[in-house]
Amino acid sequence: MDSLETNETTALEQSSEIQNPQPATVEGEVETTAAEPTPEPESTATETIPETEAEAQEQAIVQQTFHTKEEVVARVQEIAQSDEAGDKAELNLLKQLFYKFHNAEVQEAFRAFVEAGGEEDKFMPQIDPAEPAFREAMQVIRERRAAIQEAQEKQKQENLKRKLEILDRIQQLASTPEEANQNFDEFKALQAEWKEIKAVPAERATELWKNYQLYVEQFYDLLKLGHELRDYDFRKNLEIKTRLIGQAEALANNPDILQAFNQLQTLHQEWKETGPVAKEIRDVVWEKFKEASTVINRKHQAHFEAIKAREEENLARKTALCEQLEAIETDGLKTFADWDAVTQKIKELQTEWKTLGFAPQKMNTAIFERFRKSCDAFFEKKTAFFHDLKEELSANLAKKKALVEKAESLRESTDWRSTGDVLINLQKQWKEIGTVPRKYSEELWKRFTAACDQFFEARQAATADVRSEEKANKEQKLGIIAQLKELAETEGDNVIAQVKELQQKWNQVGHVPFRDKEALYKEYRAVCDKLYDAYGVSQAKRRLNNFRQNLQQRVEKEAGSLDTERQRMQRAYERMQNEIKTYENNIGFLSVGSKKGNSLIESMNKKVEKLRDELNLLAQKIKAVDEQMTEGQG
Repeated sequence: MDSLETNETTALEQSSEIQNPQPATVEGEVETTAAEPTPEPESTATETIPETEAEAQEQAIVQQTFHTKEEVVARVQEIAQSDEAGDKAELNLLKQLFYKFHNAEVQEAFRAFVEAGGEEDKFMPQIDPAEPAFREAMQVIRERRAAIQEAQEKQKQENLKRKLEILDRIQQLASTPEEANQNFDEFKALQAEWKEIKAVPAERATELWKNYQLYVEQFYDLLKLGHELRDYDFRKNLEIKTRLIGQAEALANNPDILQAFNQLQTLHQEWKETGPVAKEIRDVVWEKFKEASTVINRKHQAHFEAIKAREEENLARKTALCEQLEAIETDGLKTFADWDAVTQKIKELQTEWKTLGFAPQKMNTAIFERFRKSCDAFFEKKTAFFHDLKEELSANLAKKKALVEKAESLRESTDWRSTGDVLINLQKQWKEIGTVPRKYSEELWKRFTAACDQFFEARQAATADVRSEEKANKEQKLGIIAQLKELAETEGDNVIAQVKELQQKWNQVGHVPFRDKEALYKEYRAVCDKLYDAYGVSQAKRRLNNFRQNLQQRVEKEAGSLDTERQRMQRAYERMQNEIKTYENNIGFLSVGSKKGNSLIESMNKKVEKLRDELNLLAQKIKAVDEQMTEGQG
């Protein structure tokens, strides 16, 4: 996922840069300074023609809109099938757009693959059927451009050779006045041929033009005064240059600064190809043309200074976006919703970024890399989070599947108590396990609850009679407790006998509801203890009296043995208490579903009653020892 978000960031930035082509930066005012007779140099504006034309072409290209990959391929094939070389800026744009659409399709396929449960590292993108056609068309264009460029370079070399020959010949004609006057017609022919010859290698163009202007002026200066052809030529050149001055001055009213600047370059090129005017007006004519050119050059400069100001503003706004992006914390993001909220915020920042134009050229790449780095860092963390989350979900899925299988294996069990405890424990484990992939969640939950419900419904049906019996047993035991309480309010010699009879009935009554067992037994035990404390003194009292007599005799014979005797009885008392607790716990786990179970419970209850009697007697003995020890100390 992260990968997807990162590619979206790159694509949006590429799209933004494509739609806002970077203008050439012009340093300083563009104006010419030399006087024509020296000879006239190329103006700075003329030197920037290639860059300005490239900008204009690129601006025209980016206005084209391509909404789909198919439109891009169709345009490339159209260029390949024509005789055109294809514009470099347009071809670069088409290539960027094709792979932008291509990458978007791959990422969408990746997203769908992962959402369908596929493992990220096993994703294999499908072959793009449009890519071979695109590559083939681009290869045709590349080969054609290479051939055209090679032919152009060859032609430039031939043009250079011929212009050098013309220069040599004009220099010869300008060597003496006689040569100049006798060969005027040849000179004009050479001028015409020079104008017909176009491009030469760029590194030789300025040198050739300067030499040409120098030799032409030298030729005219050697012609005899009053030469009709020379004067006619001066007049024609003046007409041309006067027209060029007027056209240059008119460009000041053109609201399109770039168009005016480009047209000025054309005027400068024609000015260079036009011969000199009369020597006495040469400086004046040149100054007028230079002044008109300076107006356009300054507007052009102001235009790019405004662009620079906008670029600085864009840099400030882009820097602010970077700072917002870098301030986002991800340590506290723990859920899908948390990550989605921050992802939405980052997408909003990306959308705002796309609305901004270029920053200054020297900072544009750096600020974009800063922004992209932060975006990439976030989406890498997001990818890692979802990778870990996927592993966690897979682990939870395995655990819950195991619980489902366990529950389903127990659904038909008739061991109501132990199986019920197991299923209840499985339900607790289910709650403790985290979430699972959404597509499995509902199915697993239905299977798990269906297995549990089947068992508990079957147990409820099977134990309905048992519960009715337990309720009846509860009522019987409540009746026994009520009778014991009545005995506690009466006086008589046979109370203990009646208590024992009621205790025997209690032991014969079966189980009561589990939730009532402990409370009933505590109430029963409390009233029994009260009765035994009040009436159970016959046999126990005789045993206690005998103990006291024996204790007195032991004191008379062995004065230091009381402490030892008390420690022994205390250990016995604690041991009997633990034994009673053990019996009571065991009774709670026994089932009354059979005669054997009932007899075992009855036997254990009798042992508990006997132990309690012994425990009460032992407590009295310990008390007697304590009293004897106190008297001895007194």
